[in-house]
Amino acid sequence: GPAPAPAELTDGNSEHLKREHSLMKPYQGAGSAAMPLWDFQGSTMVTSQYVRLTPDERSREGSIWNRVPCFLKDWELHVHFKIHGAGKKNLHGDGLALWYTQERLVPGPVFGSKDNFHGLAIFLDTYPNDEATERVFPYISAMVNNGSLTYDHSKDGRWTELAGCTADLRNQNHDTFLAIRYSRGRLTVMTDVEDKNEWKNCIDIAGVQLPTGYFFGASAGTGDLSDNHDIISMKLFQLMVEHPLEDETVDWTKIEPSVSLLKSPKDNVDDPTGNFRSGPLTGWKVFLLLLCALLGIIVCAVVGAVVFQKRQERNKRFY
Repeated sequence: GPAPAPAELTDGNSEHLKREHSLMKPYQGAGSAAMPLWDFQGSTMVTSQYVRLTPDERSREGSIWNRVPCFLKDWELHVHFKIHGAGKKNLHGDGLALWYTQERLVPGPVFGSKDNFHGLAIFLDTYPNDEATERVFPYISAMVNNGSLTYDHSKDGRWTELAGCTADLRNQNHDTFLAIRYSRGRLTVMTDVEDKNEWKNCIDIAGVQLPTGYFFGASAGTGDLSDNHDIISMKLFQLMVEHPLEDETVDWTKIEPSVSLLKSPKDNVDDPTGNFRSGPLTGWKVFLLLLCALLGIIVCAVVGAVVFQKRQERNKRFY
């Protein structure tokens, strides 16, 4: 696997590997529907070398899900994947998603899985649906949902995205990896897709609350455009992290997925760096500005009229 990097991701120490949440070769039950720890559905096909979520064919979707809920408070997931196909520039799609959610094995419109989910999703989006976007694709983004948010494909999930980055991860001749680390409320996503055997920062967010007892999974979908979406391995590591004493009284299974942000994800606008910046003037903001301007004009007019009237009265007394 790839080497550790400045974000202090684990080096893949085998003693902390949680095999009940890991998918590795040789896959047990390859070529059949019987896998002891994993369920798959849709177009997913298990071979001796990879788990293909979708073939390079139109209108396909597939997923694979761990059967065992994860009760680790601090964990790190290393994913070895490959996205490839015959499509040339902007003629491929749609992408792959990695999940840590309450729901499992529920097909839907979000890269082959359900919308309005509970938990965490990391999207590896390979096609820009929003023609006005300034972002460079493929694009990796993170979303935390308590079931109330809807993923907007037409805007590539921009309104619900927490952060993201561009990553040249498609049709590479070398291995491509992604790491998701969750520890003490901090979510870190890093990539190793440049054949440098080192992690590169993509997403780093504090204030993330995720419960225990959710499931890991991966899904992919194709539409009018297509790609092969392959999972080669998913390795979960337990992180040995000290928590304050008050954490022992918390029921971690009852925590609602949430993020404490200084600004709403809906303030996101196109930014090739994936960073937050102030959003454009929406219709509501324009209305408020015009209302404030109108009130200001009225106040100035009233004050001006009062001052003019007093001057007139003063002039009359003078004459």
